[in-house]
Amino acid sequence: MPMPQAGDKAPGFSLHDQSGATVSLSQLKGRHVVLYFYPKDATPGCTTEACDFRDEHSALVKAGAVVLGVSPDSTASHQKFATKQGLPFSLLADPDHAVADAYGVWGEKSLYGRKFMGLIRATFLIGPDGKVLRVWPKVKVAGHVAEVLASLQQPSGAASQAPASKASAPAVKAPAAKKAPAAVAKPVAVKKPAAKKAPAAKAPARKGARA
Repeated sequence: MPMPQAGDKAPGFSLHDQSGATVSLSQLKGRHVVLYFYPKDATPGCTTEACDFRDEHSALVKAGAVVLGVSPDSTASHQKFATKQGLPFSLLADPDHAVADAYGVWGEKSLYGRKFMGLIRATFLIGPDGKVLRVWPKVKVAGHVAEVLASLQQPSGAASQAPASKASAPAVKAPAAKKAPAAVAKPVAVKKPAAKKAPAAKAPARKGARA
């Protein structure tokens, strides 16, 4: 089956959790559901992912979500795994991978060059109306739960495959640099012309003495 995409109606299911209780998607109408599929209990990557959901569980619940993990393991295996890791949410047993098939996460995998059929790690965020809001296919565990929580906390709700890219802010022109005021030339001191000396008065010629 192809993997449901954002806007599609989420396939219904009814599975047993680690305590033997039946959990159905129809029971959760009106609430967000974080449905995450993982390959196997107690393996390194699956343990890390489960513990990340455990650590953020109160924040996810506060955001209005129910967390459900699904794998092909038995209810007994789920019980042991949930008890050891202190998981506060339901782990659903899907031994015949019928629900995994319905969500398009059962397919061919490859490990060390060997191909085999198995569960592909993926997460679906289902809205209160039962429609898929967002899909994380082929999940990488590191940082995944933080992305799920961020989608739930978006004011407008998570209704897309990927978060909308932020519009780039208009370029702000830097104010033109102010020109430094032109240096004011200092007036050059003008030397006054030296005063002309008055011509020396000539002494009157002496008249010869009378004999």
